[in-house]
Amino acid sequence: MTINLKLFAIATITASTFANAATNTVDARGAGMGGVGVVSGSYLTAPFYNPALTAIYRRNDDAGMIIPALGLNYNDEYQMLDKIDNVVNLMNNGGSPEDVDSALNGLEGTDAKIDIGAAVAFGIPNRLLAATIYGQAYTENFAAPDIDTTGSNTAERVTRSGVKTMSVGIAEVGVSLAKYQTLFGQHFSFGISPKIQRVYTFTSVNTLNEFQLENIKESSLGETAFNLDAGALWFHGPMRVGFSAKNLMAREIQTASGTINVGGRDIHYGDIYKMNPVYTVGAGFVADYFQFSVDYDLNKAEKFSSFDDDTQALRAGLEVDLVRQIQLRAGYIRNMARDTEDTVTAGIGLSPLNLFDIHVAASYTSKNAMGAYLNLAASY
Repeated sequence: MTINLKLFAIATITASTFANAATNTVDARGAGMGGVGVVSGSYLTAPFYNPALTAIYRRNDDAGMIIPALGLNYNDEYQMLDKIDNVVNLMNNGGSPEDVDSALNGLEGTDAKIDIGAAVAFGIPNRLLAATIYGQAYTENFAAPDIDTTGSNTAERVTRSGVKTMSVGIAEVGVSLAKYQTLFGQHFSFGISPKIQRVYTFTSVNTLNEFQLENIKESSLGETAFNLDAGALWFHGPMRVGFSAKNLMAREIQTASGTINVGGRDIHYGDIYKMNPVYTVGAGFVADYFQFSVDYDLNKAEKFSSFDDDTQALRAGLEVDLVRQIQLRAGYIRNMARDTEDTVTAGIGLSPLNLFDIHVAASYTSKNAMGAYLNLAASY
């Protein structure tokens, strides 16, 4: 068996119901700025950050679109994939019991994750009620070993050990609606995003030797529900302060569950995926040729119950615009829920003759945890 990160990504895409899935926010411009967007996003990316931004546009903007936005982010910081390869290779090539035992023990507590996806958006700015129609799909995919500790010998431990895979795929369509208002001499925008979500979950258990992520399709469930985002924005000149609330209608999704016998040992599979509200505040300086902003999640997002995938992010990013043709971006992300994950980001935007925009970005957490993003946009 040969497992590497490329196969991991390909298998994950195959396992999903989407030809291209997406991370929760697949916007290359924002990704290059550390994922900020509550005050610095555009009316086209408003559904992904803050619905209130839908009403913030230039006077000459009549319509706009993003087709498409793409993103991929992987994290194998514990080198789980290489370690599984190592165990299998040692067994197949006559490795000593001591070496195999050591390799098995090294798999304890490891996991790997990939998020993949895509999004589109169509914006219609107007003074009456600005609107941006959007659709996005994203998957969050995990794999973690379940290592036997009771086998009487090394070969039995390997035979009785397995790998659990867990995946959630969320497809949603909705519309962001926002209105600009002046209250007590202050400038505000308020917005909401009603949306329909279709949630798919996938689970599987395989032996170490048979582990392939495409087997994640073996146990799948799906359900559809309504949800809602909301947001607000205050601004005075280039100064902005904003608030965003995502997925206001909390849900807990139960995956398929059961027990699979692996080498005479029962391994239980199944999990709960939590989709609870996430509240984010943002502040920044947003001018024509320079932007700097900071976003902070007020609460922790807890996702799969059995995986260490909690997030509560502090994000900071800046953009420098060179004569409206080239935009240079950089950013920083700290996951406060884990406190050991620091990510740096960089990106570039190209606006040839202002006919359309190309945004490219990358993120780097470690040599085993990176991301890449791309989107095309145009406004008229």
